[in-house]
Amino acid sequence: MNTPAPAQRGLSLRRQLLLWLLLPQLVLFLVGGALAYRIALNYAEKAIDQSLTQSVRSLARQVKPIGSGLLVDFPKAAQDIIEQDPKDRVSYMVSSPPGLFLLGNGKLPAPNNVPDIQPNTPLLYNARIDHKPMRVALLEVDYGEDKSPQRLRVQVAQSLAVQERLTTELIADMLMPLLLLGAVLSMLVYGGISRGLQPLTRLQAQLGDRHHQALSDVSPIELTQAPQEVHALAAALNQLLTTVRRSLSQEKRFLNDAAHQLRTPLAGLISQTELALGESDPAALRERLTKVLSGAKRSAHLVHQLLSLARHEVEVKLQPLDVAALAREVAREWTPRALKIGVDLGFEGADHLQVEGEPLLLREALSNLIDNALTYAGTGCEVTLSVQSRDEQVLLEVADNGPGLADEDLPHVFERFWRASALPGGCGLGLAIVAEIALRHAGQARVIGNLPHGLRVQLWLPASVVLV
Repeated sequence: MNTPAPAQRGLSLRRQLLLWLLLPQLVLFLVGGALAYRIALNYAEKAIDQSLTQSVRSLARQVKPIGSGLLVDFPKAAQDIIEQDPKDRVSYMVSSPPGLFLLGNGKLPAPNNVPDIQPNTPLLYNARIDHKPMRVALLEVDYGEDKSPQRLRVQVAQSLAVQERLTTELIADMLMPLLLLGAVLSMLVYGGISRGLQPLTRLQAQLGDRHHQALSDVSPIELTQAPQEVHALAAALNQLLTTVRRSLSQEKRFLNDAAHQLRTPLAGLISQTELALGESDPAALRERLTKVLSGAKRSAHLVHQLLSLARHEVEVKLQPLDVAALAREVAREWTPRALKIGVDLGFEGADHLQVEGEPLLLREALSNLIDNALTYAGTGCEVTLSVQSRDEQVLLEVADNGPGLADEDLPHVFERFWRASALPGGCGLGLAIVAEIALRHAGQARVIGNLPHGLRVQLWLPASVVLV
């Protein structure tokens, strides 16, 4: 015996919502932090480059050419100011010709892969001095006489520690408020999800309160304040509960009807069988067995009608069909029995008439109407099955000119187990089945007297199901 695998439980709806709402927020925060760091680094680099450019121009102005020589007017106090901060060290170097040390820090390297340096145009590049990253600004100036031109190179370098410090400060100033806002937003998201799931919690509580009730007594779910989706879910559940209650009610009614109606014929069968067992006379035994057979046939007919009634009380799927052709076919099927009992069975009406219906149910409804008319109209009577279109509706009618019914009996014709005749064989369910089939087709069953005498039983299909 194979046992079904247990259902795997996934993440709760609350956790899934938190995951899909907070995870993108975290990703955006990380991406935003990386972009902010890059932007802050760029701005810090621009600030350092601007400061170095100003410094290298100022230092170049302190070197004044005198004839073929140079006068460096760089006070010791200015040099101390430049070099006083070891963490944000600023180094300088003056060389002439370029690369031949004159003044400052002789460790400042020349730029790589720059074959031609334009005079009077600052050049900015990165270098490493004592294994530390530095930003260097370089400016070359021409001096001397036309016959003997010379060039002066001035370099100013600053540690990139200041760039990192500025970047860190900018990132801290930018991301801390964003981090706080993200925390507040996460709390709001969690609270919003919790509040949004409250209708589902109430729905679960209402369903939990109903688990001890019988399905036939379960009341509809009521949600006064809930989102549209939860209302739709509650409506679907109410529809399901209504279907279950109707099914249980039909089942209960079927069992009650079957128990009530089968009790008498079964008791009669038992009684007749017991009497037959005690008979020694063949004629009397045959009479008893004939009654047993008659009771068995009546019980079989009753069971068939009960099952048919129970089957017709469920929802049916309608489809296009030619009801006129169906009615002619049913009339032909009942013609042999009509001829046998001396009843004139005829058909009249449209050649073709399209409706939306269920062929088996409509066939059984017409068969019940014809069977009822043949049984109670009497020998020598006329029974007519007609199909016609009237007031944009389809009318199926079985009329007979038999004895008919009294006016006070007409309202009871479609009631279950109601019979106006004492003739054997019937169980009072045929016309009840016709009424149920009419309801399943969104139609209506009616009965009227047939002047001067007789009965007309009608099956109306509404205009909403008519195709032509």
